[in-house]
Amino acid sequence: MSEATPAPNSWQGFKRADGRKGVRNLVLVIYTVECASFVAHRIGEDEPDVHVIGFPGCYDNPYAIRLMLALARHPNVGAVLSVGLGCEYTQPGKIAEAVRESGRPAEHFFIQDNQGTTRSIEKGKAIVSGLRDALSRVERVPMTSADLVVGCECGGSDGTSGLAGNPVVGRLFDRLVDAGGSAVFEETVEMIGLKDLLMSRAVDEAVRASLAATYDKAMRYCQDVRQWSASPGNFAGGLTTIEEKSLGAFAKSGARPIQGVLKVSERVPHPGLWLLDSVPDPHFMQFGYTNPNDSEGIMDLISVGCHLVLFVTGRGSVIGSPVSPLIKVTGNSQTYVNMIEDMDFDAGVVLSGARTLDEAAADLLELLLQVAGGRRSKPEALGHREYFIPYKHQNAPSLTAGCRA
Repeated sequence: MSEATPAPNSWQGFKRADGRKGVRNLVLVIYTVECASFVAHRIGEDEPDVHVIGFPGCYDNPYAIRLMLALARHPNVGAVLSVGLGCEYTQPGKIAEAVRESGRPAEHFFIQDNQGTTRSIEKGKAIVSGLRDALSRVERVPMTSADLVVGCECGGSDGTSGLAGNPVVGRLFDRLVDAGGSAVFEETVEMIGLKDLLMSRAVDEAVRASLAATYDKAMRYCQDVRQWSASPGNFAGGLTTIEEKSLGAFAKSGARPIQGVLKVSERVPHPGLWLLDSVPDPHFMQFGYTNPNDSEGIMDLISVGCHLVLFVTGRGSVIGSPVSPLIKVTGNSQTYVNMIEDMDFDAGVVLSGARTLDEAAADLLELLLQVAGGRRSKPEALGHREYFIPYKHQNAPSLTAGCRA
């Protein structure tokens, strides 16, 4: 690991009115329709502590609203500006009201009420300046690894992902849970073939039943869309079957008991290891897919309160994320060399024998704690803040019809 600096045992976080602590102190700009996205992004342009997310749809969507509200009240977010055009169903004023109820300052406006693009950008920047002044007075409080919620996503997998990248994260998750922290993994559609293994990790019979139902739903989903979460890039990287990919993906969960199943935007209720289920429930099985891209899965993890997200990619990736820092891990040392500007951690040292699995996990945990303490991950430093908030709605066309549209 480059720039080796001892990881802090504790650091100063940001106290929120709901009692949670954040590792960043951000202003979040939210747009409520695609027509307002340009103005929103210009408001947050070139501001490292101002992040932008939004929902493109003109019509209201329960999934998107829950997700945006969860992100607006995330522990890393200290204040919110919500920007709308003026025609859409999703009301920026309602978002601001919910944020203020959480104890955070929040403002909103419609572009149509402010003479268009230029005046709206000027207004938004002035509001953000005031919100940033308010954030400078947020109370700082000590944090340790026991305060952290950490998520993990994998994408662009190759043969090294299941051999090194995901297992190193799994060992890190074990260490984090043992220290009193929380770990969240997802991608149930990449657990096909592992039902018995998944159920064997349940903390009790109730969770065992929940995991079984979650698995069965993912299986039905894959059958309906006729996709098994395996891509040409996976095959080019050496993977041969969905079962092989599933075993590699599941390795990121480590070895601790699974405490339960979370839905998108539900907060982690207590420390431990959790599975996040983002597959639509049977009565929501419609056009609006689970994990249409890596950014959507990462946003789902952030929505449950993850302070940081680990992203394992064997073939390489250049994405980042808003709200919570993204730390990119690869089990392929050649990928790490080829994409050194974008990859944070080389887990391929396990395959070369330079580090044991436990040693690499300790190194990655040290990096994660440094980022929690303020060091910017590579996606953060480069300004990558990709996001994706799709429609998932019961009144949309059926899933099968949507796939064929």
